[in-house]
Amino acid sequence: MSVRPYRDIHRRKSRQIRVGSVLVGGDAPITVQTMTNTLTADAAATIKQIQEIEAAGCDIVRVSCPDEESTAALPEIVKAAKIPIVADIHFHYKRGIEAAKAGAACLRINPGNIGSAARVKEVVQAAKDHGCSMRIGVNAGSLERELLERYGEPCPEAMVESALNHAKILEDHDFFDFKISVKASDVFLAVAAYQALAEACDYPLHVGITEAGGLRTGTVKSSIGLGMLLWSGIGDTIRVSLSADPAEEVRVGYEMLKSLNLRHRGVNLISCPSCARQNFDVIKTVEALEKRISHITTPMTVSIIGCVVNGPGEARETDIGFTGGGNNTHMVYLGGQQHHRLKDQDIVEHMAELIEKKAAEIEAPKAANEGTEKPAASSAA
Repeated sequence: MSVRPYRDIHRRKSRQIRVGSVLVGGDAPITVQTMTNTLTADAAATIKQIQEIEAAGCDIVRVSCPDEESTAALPEIVKAAKIPIVADIHFHYKRGIEAAKAGAACLRINPGNIGSAARVKEVVQAAKDHGCSMRIGVNAGSLERELLERYGEPCPEAMVESALNHAKILEDHDFFDFKISVKASDVFLAVAAYQALAEACDYPLHVGITEAGGLRTGTVKSSIGLGMLLWSGIGDTIRVSLSADPAEEVRVGYEMLKSLNLRHRGVNLISCPSCARQNFDVIKTVEALEKRISHITTPMTVSIIGCVVNGPGEARETDIGFTGGGNNTHMVYLGGQQHHRLKDQDIVEHMAELIEKKAAEIEAPKAANEGTEKPAASSAA
């Protein structure tokens, strides 16, 4: 048992698949995905957006392939990308075959939507030939007519049945390298569908609340839905669906994982909402500091608290802490201990320098290990 069992999350045991160089499911870290919104046929624009997404920490990116021009652009896109590309295919089986041949690491495709068994067989064979995994993507907004007529409306039972029907088609073709999603814009529906699907199969699950809305609304809806699922151990890869810059989806996804201690990237900033007791402008300080340290990817925890009521207690639990004090004299904590006072100085720049120094200290052993491993590899060669 851990020291703090109330913080333990026991992940659902799922089989593991590979999406290019990235493992999904099993004991692999929960990955963060997003999707480009450029025209895929415009390779230059798509590559530029993927590079921005990569800088935000994205693990896997999906691109839509509705036509031949899009799949024709894939080889250039795949070559330029540092992360695996998922080709989003809906109805035309030839796009799936073209995408697999073009180097896509995964096909997002529902085999029941692409026609005859012969067509499905061709797509599956292309995936096998080119080391391509798949994602079955069920959406409440596009359920099969037969299921809607039988169940009367989109419901968890209909979504799970749809997912398992598609899975059976792939299984019948001796293909098992796939993950499944059952998304809905309704939080209750999505969570219930994922919970039922998690009980019904052991395939890795791609979780998300689809069409969640703009940056603020979508973040809240996604945090509630994905938070419930992830806290209960359900979810092997996530996508936060926002009407916003795809890089924002990635950042929000990481904040969710950080909050649940499932995966860490960058600074976990703890700050108070501010009140009349604050001894400096907390809101402006935190806003400026977040921008100033946005380049830091090293995991660490930093607290910025406006007064001594909660400041010292929070600082004891963080790598770097800052507590506001009277007469414009504030206390800086390092490693949970009081370290020095700060008076009449730029708080943001001072804290940013401390954070950068701490990040360098954390990364130094990793760099040293990489340096010692490289000569060994070259000598073995």
